[in-house]
Amino acid sequence: MPDPKSAAPASDQPADLSPIMASSLSAVRGIHHGYFTRAGGVSTGLYRGLNCGLGSKDDPAAVFENRARVARALGATDERVLTLYQVHSAAAHVVSEHLAREHLPQADAMATNKPGLVIGVLAADCCPVLFADPEAGVIGAAHAGWRGAVSGVLKATVAAMEGLGARRERIVAALGPCINPHNYEVGPDFIAQLLAHDPDNAAYLATANRDDIGCVEPGKTRFDLPSYVAARLTKLRLGSVERLAPCTYANESNFYSYRRATHRDEPDYGRQISAIVLR
Repeated sequence: MPDPKSAAPASDQPADLSPIMASSLSAVRGIHHGYFTRAGGVSTGLYRGLNCGLGSKDDPAAVFENRARVARALGATDERVLTLYQVHSAAAHVVSEHLAREHLPQADAMATNKPGLVIGVLAADCCPVLFADPEAGVIGAAHAGWRGAVSGVLKATVAAMEGLGARRERIVAALGPCINPHNYEVGPDFIAQLLAHDPDNAAYLATANRDDIGCVEPGKTRFDLPSYVAARLTKLRLGSVERLAPCTYANESNFYSYRRATHRDEPDYGRQISAIVLR
């Protein structure tokens, strides 16, 4: 296996990042966005591709170059991308400038009205959600794992955007690549916590059978994260909600996956980024 420290970042090297695009956000004037895959990066080894996770054990120089490529792909003149110290929380912050890495707040969502400031969320199975109110000139980004989604990170993101002048009936939201139910096995503790929040959450649980694709064993329980996140967004009465959710676990050539790495007993994993910027 190639040494992950051996990446040779080259800022002048052209890169085809080919991010996944939401049609609803693409139709919004005044923003650029993308749900970036592994394509177009300089990382090697376990992190092969566009690893944007500074919390990984990848060569930091490679990660910074990958993040710079994301910023350039979004048309930003500043080659930095602002991400937070994600902790699977319901906290959302309003941001207006880049923050030093040692001063990043522990939060899983942010909103801004600052043109040119690229904001993003990292994921490796959790669900990234990007938001925009074009009339107010306000954007947002949220990292929605099941804990954050259950505890209210999406609602907190919308509230942060509203504090900057957005109106929820104008907000366009789109959820991106995440682990799909056929590969998301959950146990009794997970089920108990999920149902303790709301018994109706049982609608997002199902028992796997022999005919199912994926890695969940027959008889085990699986959880539908993208449907759950989409439903939570719909309850917020936003202007529109779009769902783009190819499975991060199943598509190794395109996506990093924490659960896939865990099943293989690999020592670490990369993180893909989803990012948005006001022009």
